[in-house]
Amino acid sequence: MKTKYQLEYTINSSPKVLFNRLATAGGLSEWFADDVNVQGNIYTFIWEGSEQEAEMTGKKDGKYVKFHWLDDEDEKSYFEFKLNTDELTGDLALIITDFAEDDEVDDAKDLWDTQISELKHLLGL
Repeated sequence: MKTKYQLEYTINSSPKVLFNRLATAGGLSEWFADDVNVQGNIYTFIWEGSEQEAEMTGKKDGKYVKFHWLDDEDEKSYFEFKLNTDELTGDLALIITDFAEDDEVDDAKDLWDTQISELKHLLGL
């Protein structure tokens, strides 16, 4: 059984620009993976020669995109990028929901921190 966790990052970008980086092969290949290929709803993420396939299981433009790793035996696990604009401040938050084994949660969070730093750098933040 995997542990579900959420991370929230404030990103000073327009929702449209940010969403494009989260939901398209071109956008994801700029920060999340070395390369991304898409066939239908199947996204193949490539890192330094290794590949992992995920199915896009949900998407609402400008709001969220959700994936499930095809090699994950836990059918309920997924990773999701969700955008949330604070009504008072107008700040845009990127909320990441993911799953990891209990003893891997801290490492997984560190990896997301690294990836989001890359995303912010890409956006000029």
